[in-house]
Amino acid sequence: MFIPSQDSPAAFKGFTLVMPVVAVGNVGQLAVDLIVSTLNMSRVGYFHTDCLIPMAGNNPYASCKEDTEEVHTPAEVYTAAELKLAVLQIRAPIIQTRSKKFRQQLKSWIKASGFSRTVVLSSSHAYQRDDQQLQGTSLRYLITPSLLTASADALKELGWREMERMPAFPGVDADAEPRLCIPGGGITKGLYTDSCAEDLPLAVLLLFCSEGDNIPDAFALVNHLNDWLHLLDSQSEEPNSKWKIPASWSLLFGSGIPPALF
Repeated sequence: MFIPSQDSPAAFKGFTLVMPVVAVGNVGQLAVDLIVSTLNMSRVGYFHTDCLIPMAGNNPYASCKEDTEEVHTPAEVYTAAELKLAVLQIRAPIIQTRSKKFRQQLKSWIKASGFSRTVVLSSSHAYQRDDQQLQGTSLRYLITPSLLTASADALKELGWREMERMPAFPGVDADAEPRLCIPGGGITKGLYTDSCAEDLPLAVLLLFCSEGDNIPDAFALVNHLNDWLHLLDSQSEEPNSKWKIPASWSLLFGSGIPPALF
């Protein structure tokens, strides 16, 4: 359930929604951090749900001391009206038994809000790739039939690789029908298959990665997204330099090593 920050509800009709999925390396969430911070997006409300682990914290995008005192929640919505862009940032894991309910809540909100398309940023375990997925780039995409109709030419021009389908038991049953498999991808597969069934215009951009320092992966994913949506000028010689790193990333791996240990 979306709760607006202001007295008047936010209008999302015709906007593009970008949202992460809590997945391996938190790559989608880090990429969304870069978008919100760089575009200086305004918080317009939050997504109230009992499906996420409850948490609260300081403003992750604070630019001055006064801003840090704002309280932020596990799922918040930001907008850049001039770009007709909305972002749902998710900061907490989904409670394991409520993933289906959370998907249903997301779909209901997306439909009610009138978003023109939804782009999900996700990731998958690099070590569980099959032979064909080891070739070329680590970036993949999925797109529902209803969005493919409008985006086919753009995707062809970009030359992106669609997520390959894999046999259920590689090397055992060669005649088995390949299936979509996104290990470590959280609700990515469920949200995509639900959207296909319900004719929602949705795309998934994902990256194969491993747990660790996933900042480079976040830059790779957000630059991949920018090639399609043109959120920023992509003519820069150093593509990562155009993104503004949020203040909260200074504590991404905790504080420094205490000198008293030595």
